[in-house]
Amino acid sequence: MPFLIDAHQDLAWNALTYGRDNTLSAGEVRRREAGTAVPARNNGERLCGWPEYQLGQVGIIFASLFATPYRFREGDWDREVYRSPAEARSFYQRNLDYYHRLADEHPDQFTLVLTRADLDSAVTLWRQPPTDFSQGRPVGLVLAMEGAEAIRSPGEVEEWLQAGIRLIGPAWVSNQYSGGTKEPGPLTAEGKTLVRTMADLGIPLDVSHMDPHAALQAAEIHPGPVVATHSNPLALLRDNSLNRHLPDDVIRSIIAREGVIGILPFNRFLQAGWAWNMLDGKQRVSLTEVVDHIDYICQMAGSARHAAIGSDFDGGFGVAGVPREVDTIADLQKLEPLLATRGYAPDDIEAIFNGNWIRILDQAFH
Repeated sequence: MPFLIDAHQDLAWNALTYGRDNTLSAGEVRRREAGTAVPARNNGERLCGWPEYQLGQVGIIFASLFATPYRFREGDWDREVYRSPAEARSFYQRNLDYYHRLADEHPDQFTLVLTRADLDSAVTLWRQPPTDFSQGRPVGLVLAMEGAEAIRSPGEVEEWLQAGIRLIGPAWVSNQYSGGTKEPGPLTAEGKTLVRTMADLGIPLDVSHMDPHAALQAAEIHPGPVVATHSNPLALLRDNSLNRHLPDDVIRSIIAREGVIGILPFNRFLQAGWAWNMLDGKQRVSLTEVVDHIDYICQMAGSARHAAIGSDFDGGFGVAGVPREVDTIADLQKLEPLLATRGYAPDDIEAIFNGNWIRILDQAFH
């Protein structure tokens, strides 16, 4: 059973918004939240927890720094919201502080991956057989920024690099740097400077949530690793109303840069026309459709070097919004036999589960 690198989880956002304890099991969090408004606010019960990371061999997570622009605030409960880059900086710093506390207070469960030595140690640890670790292993957290509005000017990029950030996605929705999801627009002049600064510092560019036009512009500017940590191909969705998905030209630009695309196992991003109000919504989608999206990338690339997983679990959807075979993140291991049935060799599956992201991280921790 290969260990899994998951390229996107909003652990800090879940803790700071809902008070979720990432050291507990998904089942215990569900029990504590029963009868509260939290499951409805997050479109389903919890998918993640430390015991499930152990069961599913989730060894490294790209842990996001994220807060919501105030114009997308969903209610009084939605407190991690900002009105300006200065406020965004404050909230993202809260995210960063949370990850440090999590690792400091629970070193047997979580460890920050801040250096090349940390990365090598985490990869070596999780490549060993799980039977050697009856008490479990600490999950490595690679810090990634989702939406760069907390960077008040491109001159602050190096400060965030020194704080441990190893990937940056310039946009979530539109901001001073780029058009984003639901708010199309090009890369701005300041956005071009941001991307050049990232490239100069060796920080991989994450085009997830960027408007496709802006993503193509950024990929032209950034000569280093270009990735999409949690995005799916538009061609399998036949939905041109949302600029969240990856058109073929963006996929080709990522492949040309030896980049990686993390497929997101969210039903709405797997099946055209899927909606929350479907009575059989969860049962309607299978993990085979996740494999379809992985295979689309692999067929376009001619190899398995460019596809991976970026679950975004508990980032605005829970168990009600994922394929029927999935009750917790541990169930993503069910992808292994499905990929094998589709003809993928063990080395290909290993690459999809962890090797492709390790290749990107090797460059990020230069």
